[in-house]
Amino acid sequence: MKTLKMLLIVGIVSLAFYSFTTITQDKWIVPEKYVNMKNPTDPSVDLNIGKALYSKHCQSCHGKEGYGDGPKAKEQEGDLGDFSSAAYQKQTDGELFYKTSFGRDDMPEYTKKMPDDEDRWLIVNYMRTLKE
Repeated sequence: MKTLKMLLIVGIVSLAFYSFTTITQDKWIVPEKYVNMKNPTDPSVDLNIGKALYSKHCQSCHGKEGYGDGPKAKEQEGDLGDFSSAAYQKQTDGELFYKTSFGRDDMPEYTKKMPDDEDRWLIVNYMRTLKE
């Protein structure tokens, strides 16, 4: 009986620990250095370049309007986000730059495909235009 109780306690603790780590892994944690990073580009300049880069690199998964409904979206496992939502637009430019640059899970890292930081900043500027 004592062994059964111990196994039950260990099982419950393990399940709780697993649930906790799964929940915390879902949150995309951006390093503070990026959260507070200022966008060095002017959002009113080169918006067409940002749109062209978005169309080339992002639209296939995130969709033309940023709803997460691109043709490749169904192949992805995670939530692609909705760039038009208030929650998404509430993020700082630095947070969006970090996520666009380094990716996570199904979101690829773009520092090699687009080595110029300015290109990724221009995409952030374009994504800002997708708000509701």
